[in-house]
Amino acid sequence: MKTKYLSMIAAAATAVMGLGSHAQAADSVNVAFFLEWATPNQIAKVEKAYDDAMGVDVNWTNFSTGVGMTEAMLAGDIDISYSQGLAPFVTAIQQGAPLKMVGIAVVYEANDCFVKNGLGIDSSNASELEGKTAAVPLNTMADFAFRKQMAALNVDISTMTIVDQAPADGAVSLADGSVDMACIFGGASAKAAGEVGTAIMTSQQKKDAGIGSFDVISVTEKFATENPELLRTFLEVTEESNAAWKATDAQIAKVSADAGMDIPTTKNQMAGFIFPTAAEQIAEYFGNDGIAGSASESLGLVFKKSNVSNLTGSLTKTIDGSYLQ
Repeated sequence: MKTKYLSMIAAAATAVMGLGSHAQAADSVNVAFFLEWATPNQIAKVEKAYDDAMGVDVNWTNFSTGVGMTEAMLAGDIDISYSQGLAPFVTAIQQGAPLKMVGIAVVYEANDCFVKNGLGIDSSNASELEGKTAAVPLNTMADFAFRKQMAALNVDISTMTIVDQAPADGAVSLADGSVDMACIFGGASAKAAGEVGTAIMTSQQKKDAGIGSFDVISVTEKFATENPELLRTFLEVTEESNAAWKATDAQIAKVSADAGMDIPTTKNQMAGFIFPTAAEQIAEYFGNDGIAGSASESLGLVFKKSNVSNLTGSLTKTIDGSYLQ
């Protein structure tokens, strides 16, 4: 799997290097998104506002993890990934993937890790997780949250058995007792996990420990180079969607249907979401001292790989807020 992944990166990088000056604008754009992840721009997605503004067909494909989004971008099947986790983006960049971060999709509380009810384990005796089994979607923001929470609770994860499972599968494994803890993202999956387990840290504990998350809008370098105006328009429509969001019953209903969740779950999930404006993204996240760069550097250390070339400055070179202007 790793060999295949690295060969995909090499092929994608070669394609970028071979770009000519006569590249034609795309006549369709392929965008990745998540189900169970409610965002205001889903209204523009459903109403074809992106298609109208960009003047092309915009094709949306749902993925279960940000790692899958990366693989699809490297394969040439996806141009833009909306709300890709920062962790899978950084992991891809560490391995030389020709991708760019061009926007911040959503800021949210760190994902929860649910401990199976009945085990008698909570934050006060979290060390009892040592030697137990956890379902974690590896190289995702849920994985990052898992590592940060275990560190804050002084749990040695090297003693644990980590099972790589997408959130929906992790929730099932928690319910049937295959794992003792499951780290989850996605509204419906988190709801299912919460019915059989309890979050190891409260919202306040995560906040006090400085554990938070944000997802990005990422794009292939090839698409950004060949189609800068299409990319800018995509970001503009997203900005307009966020500005128009008032959480009305009609808006919630439309988004929940597209996200594949019921209305109460959607309301609960979105209550903790922040959608920064383009101006806020430029001022706070991008630039030399921006949050995006510092957070990426931190994640790069957490997810540092052995035998992987990690070029100095490779992360910051891929963080580009110019398309928001």
